[in-house]
Amino acid sequence: MELAQVRLLVTDFAACYRFYADVLGLKPQSEAADGPYEKFSPATGSAGIALQDRSMMAQVLGELGDVATGHRSLVVLRVDDLDGYCAQITARGAELWHGPAPMTDRMRVAHLKDPEGNVVELQEWLLLRG
Repeated sequence: MELAQVRLLVTDFAACYRFYADVLGLKPQSEAADGPYEKFSPATGSAGIALQDRSMMAQVLGELGDVATGHRSLVVLRVDDLDGYCAQITARGAELWHGPAPMTDRMRVAHLKDPEGNVVELQEWLLLRG
């Protein structure tokens, strides 16, 4: 078994596409900016984040509502230089919700939200610094 992706169900596909591609700098698989689906990958690693139009999935899964409320997910991305990456993404329009700040003695984190309110945690693993 292999984890293929984490898929986020979104209502404003275009805004989320721009956030993950243009703000966070993840690479889209097919450049399907209008949806209803797109997978994004970081420069390294094999994990991916995908966006799926929520109303399309609501048609498939009858009990899934067209609109979600509250925090529904936490996407975690590891970066080598948290301060540098946060400076880059805030220059591209991201608004940090928390941090950069220590979370434990082994990592520093920053948090932000995508246009749908999904929480994104950026982690810098201090043990990997050598």
